[in-house]
Formats: sequence, C-alpha cells, structure tokens
Amino acid sequence: MTKSNDKDALKDVLAELKRGVDEILLEEELLQRLAFDRPLRIKVGFDPTAPDLHLGHTVIINKMRQFQELGHEVVFLIGDFTGMIGDPSGKNVTRPPLTVEEIESNATTYKSQVFRILDPDKTQVEFNSRWSSELGAEGVIRLASRHTVARMLERDDFANRYKSGQPIAIHEFLYPLMQGYDSVALKTDIEMGGTDQKFNLLVGRELQKQYGQPSQVVITLPLLEGLDGVQKMSKSLGNTVGITDAPDEMFGKLMSISDQLMWRYFELLSFKSLGDIEKLRADVASGANPRDVKFELAREIVDRFHAPGEGKRAEQRFIERFSQGAVPEDLEQKTLASAGDGLGLAHAIKDAGLASSTSEAIRLVNQGAVRLDGERLEDAKTILPAGTEGVLQVGKRRIARIRID
Repeated sequence: MTKSNDKDALKDVLAELKRGVDEILLEEELLQRLAFDRPLRIKVGFDPTAPDLHLGHTVIINKMRQFQELGHEVVFLIGDFTGMIGDPSGKNVTRPPLTVEEIESNATTYKSQVFRILDPDKTQVEFNSRWSSELGAEGVIRLASRHTVARMLERDDFANRYKSGQPIAIHEFLYPLMQGYDSVALKTDIEMGGTDQKFNLLVGRELQKQYGQPSQVVITLPLLEGLDGVQKMSKSLGNTVGITDAPDEMFGKLMSISDQLMWRYFELLSFKSLGDIEKLRADVASGANPRDVKFELAREIVDRFHAPGEGKRAEQRFIERFSQGAVPEDLEQKTLASAGDGLGLAHAIKDAGLASSTSEAIRLVNQGAVRLDGERLEDAKTILPAGTEGVLQVGKRRIARIRID
C-alpha cells in the first residue's frame, strides 16, 4: 500500500485507478482512504444471471485486480439472495427472478472463471444470502423503512415505467435496498459497478450513513459495447466474447469489431499504457493498417485468457483462413431482427457488426466490398427477406454468418 505521507505517490495511484472509470463519488474521499494505513475493502456484486463471464465483465474485474495489486482486499460478492429478486436496473419490464437451482449452477461457474483474473489468495468470495436470509420479515420491513417511494422513483427506469403506466412490482424496490445492505454487512470502503448501477451504489452509501458507518466511495465504470458496437455486451444479445472461448474463436470475434470500436476495447480491456495506445492511434492516423493494430489487441486478449503465444498462433491460423478465402466452420450465426418482412442490406451489415454505421455500410456496398454467400451486392437499398441465411462478408476479413429473423 502507498504510505499516507507520500502525497505524490498517492496522486499517481489515483491517476492510474481513474483509467477507464466513468465517475468517482467522491474523488477527494477516495484520495483520503488511499492514505489509510490499512487495506481498503472493495466490493463488487455479481448477480449469477448467466453461466459465463465475458469481456464486458472483465472491465470491472480488471479494476478489482488493480486494487489487489495495490495491497487492498477485494470482495467478489455473488448475489444469490438478490438474484432471486431480479435486478431491475435498465429494464422496462419486471425481470423474472432466478430459481435457486439456476443461481447455484451459475455461481459455481462464476467462481471457477473469475480466478483467471483475480488473485485467489487476495479475494474474498461471499454470498449475500449469508446475512440477507437472516434478516427475516421483520428485518426487511425495518430496512424498507429507511427509504422512501419518492426516492425510489428518482431512478430513471422506475420513473419511466411509472409515467408510462407499466407495472412495477413491490419486490423490485427491495433490490436496491438489499444491495445497499450488503455494503452495511461488509463494512465496505469502496463499491464498484457499471454505470447502470449508480443508483443502487448510492443507496448503499446512504444506508451506511444511517447505520453509523463511514459512507463508501462509489466508482462507476462504463458498459462495454458488444461486437455489434451498439448494445452493451450481453450473452442474451449474442454479441459477446467469452473468456472461455477457444483461442481461434476469441481471436476471430475480436477481429470482427469495427476499427472505431477497437479503440474503445483498447481503453477498457488492454493492459497497455495510455501512452502506448496513443502511439498506436498516431500510427493509424499516419497510415498504418488498422487491421495490424487490431491484431495486437486480439493477441493480447487471447494470451491473457489462454497462454503466452496462443494469440500469435491464433493470428497465423486467422491469416491462413482468410488469405485463402475460406469461411471458418465454427463461425457463430448472428440472428438479425427485421422491421417487417425483411431487413435493408445496410442495416444488416451494421447489425452484424461489420460496419460501425449504416452510412459506412452504404459506402462499403458502393465500393463493391460486400458479398452474400460469395455474390457481390451492389445496391445498398437491397432488402434481405425474413428467413434469409448466409455468410455476409465485407472485404476479405469482416465476415458473419447471419439469419434474418
């Protein structure tokens, strides 16, 4: 840990911790806590809603690892109790609770995967049912008395649903309270979460104050866009790169992202210094091929989750496949939603993650760079009928197997 009297070193630590962070509430409080002569307790909660971790999860897990390397204590909190409520964050409809069996299965998988990043000797794995189940009906009622309906309706998703007449189940109000109580039970110094968790994290800060504890510092991190470059990375949307994906699959997925999205991935996923990333940007601006820079990103990620050298071998196999014009047999199919009886070609290209925008897609079509099952498509206004299946290819290396639903 950094000594409390080393102010310059503390500022350097703070600058590194701020990398990739969306917001710190409050920054001066974080600086004060970093000066403590004891390890800080950093909590991050994970609802076991999906059995596999993907690169979107690693944005925050990497930050947890960073705190570990600074000598602090990290709590990987599995929300087995709150998972039965269902996190309503960002949802327009009531989210169905998970069953006990689903939670146990997913939690087991999470625990086996998270130590690919975190140091197991410096990680405390907790389940919030340990203290939440003990509250009982009386305890939950007392906890609920510490917050108002008006405060709950300050949350955007609740407010929007209330205004539009969409139902909000009472149990959904309990979720932020139970998550906040986790911070009380663990006496958390810092809690981190995605930007969609800000309201919940602040509830924890307020509850700690009411329970006579110092209020935790809240750190929010951005949500990583998936391979489509639009929606956040989510297994339910099929736009993920799983940390257990095979090397070739992981490498190919990363090579499919747009040149613009590549920089976002560098910022949030790469362990390269910000100076090194800026140099890569300058190289591309000076005429370097973005593909070669993307190779660096894909190699780094594959090496991290497999073994040193696997990234280079995956790169060689990738080049061999595409230099020969071959379509990978394990290419994942992407299901694209049509607006009616079909989907416009430009929208299909963008939705498949082969272009960053429809305007770029139109330009690529006009350049003769787009093929469907080997046949060149030259009219960007082409409508692909519902039920269309095939391999959509942009240039030599952007490729996706699609189905129009």
